[in-house]
Amino acid sequence: MGTRSGDLDPAAVSYLARKEGVPAEQVEGWLNEPSGLLGVSGLSHDMRELLTAAEQRHDMRAELVLELFCYRARKYLGAYLAVLGGADAVIFGGGIGEQAPEIRARICASMAWCGLELDPDRNATAVGIPAEKTWKISTDKATLSAFVIPVDKETWMARETVRRLLASTM
Repeated sequence: MGTRSGDLDPAAVSYLARKEGVPAEQVEGWLNEPSGLLGVSGLSHDMRELLTAAEQRHDMRAELVLELFCYRARKYLGAYLAVLGGADAVIFGGGIGEQAPEIRARICASMAWCGLELDPDRNATAVGIPAEKTWKISTDKATLSAFVIPVDKETWMARETVRRLLASTM
């Protein structure tokens, strides 16, 4: 999450409100605005800025937030694979998934246990892929393939909204 806390024990809100002597609404504000990537890094919620800070300036908080982000993504990927009993492929899309090979590599690190292995060259070149294209980033020997697929969330959401509005008027 860019500025939100993500997963959180619900009891944390009332605990923090009591501990800090503030209303629960204020704690909710803290958890929804200055948290997530921004809160941990103290720098930005933009993954590009965080990668630059970690790689070029060796910013320890930026590195920490990158590790946390990738750890959580890897944890959820592993959990979904367990719940589903495996998968045919892993898809990376959206801003970070389409534009950050370093983050994809970090997420997939140590995932060979489930057959997922990225090809470093394919992964590095899978940036700025034209719409309607699919780019394989896993090795040929990987039993769980990985792809980068451009996603146009805004257009999809607009079309889905129109579809539902038209359906509700009939």
